[in-house]
Amino acid sequence: MSKHRVAMVGTLRPGLVAALTERFEALELADIDPADAETVEVAVTSGGWGVRVEHLDQLPQLRAIVNHGVGYDTSDIAEARRRGIVIANTPDVLTDCVADVAVGALIDVMRGLSAADRFVRGGQWAAGQEPPLARRVTGVRVGILGLGRIGRAIARRLEAFDAVLSYVARSEKTDVSYTYAASPVELARGCNVLVVAAAGGEQSRHLVDADVLEALGPRGFLVNVARGSIVDEDALVAALEAGGLAGAALDVFADEPHVPAELLSRDDVVLLPHLGSATVETRADMAELAVANVEQFLTKGTLVTPIDP
Repeated sequence: MSKHRVAMVGTLRPGLVAALTERFEALELADIDPADAETVEVAVTSGGWGVRVEHLDQLPQLRAIVNHGVGYDTSDIAEARRRGIVIANTPDVLTDCVADVAVGALIDVMRGLSAADRFVRGGQWAAGQEPPLARRVTGVRVGILGLGRIGRAIARRLEAFDAVLSYVARSEKTDVSYTYAASPVELARGCNVLVVAAAGGEQSRHLVDADVLEALGPRGFLVNVARGSIVDEDALVAALEAGGLAGAALDVFADEPHVPAELLSRDDVVLLPHLGSATVETRADMAELAVANVEQFLTKGTLVTPIDP
């Protein structure tokens, strides 16, 4: 019995490619003959690549897109839906690891841990110098921009630090005790640390702009583990250079893997290579869930984890 043909759009993780090729006739989109493209019903991609209009045009019988990752804003979701194509992502399985990184990055930038590591390695400590004093994490006021799965997991972890928590979401939540803020500016004005955990896409582009950073202020820190597009990077650089912000910890950037050159030499900035989900266990779980979505769609016509309509 022949295997179902599946298109792989963009560069996918080796573990995912291995799992797909084991179960299906999984081919890079560029390697699929136009005649064979008529038989492809499912495409698998990642948050860093996405399935865009030009890809949709190459796969005229496509019926489902499976995104390896929770963020799917790089795919043309509106056009896919217009064509009757359903979309899945891989939520939940990466929530804990991304939340862990958010809290770790928060501690790092506030306590200056990465900077202190460089201080020791650079010989300053051995030379009798003292690193600058850092800021206390316990009891910190944290505003969370986006109280979805990941935002809630971050908040739960920060409760252990006696953090005073507030949030912005599409609507006020009745099942949490955190303070609701009506806007990102209001949220930033009332916290010491602003943690970005919102979904990407045009609706959230530059949600953290110069006004939000000004409200956060010269004693405030920014942590972003969501999407680089949510933060106006030019405004962030300007705020840091003017002393309008105490620091930032960033796992995501607007033009990955490129990082604004102005940030590279700053000790008040922690820079991470989009590693929120980068653990052996989580990447295996993500691949397994992506494959399960493909398998269920091809056998039952439904998805395990469809995105919200």
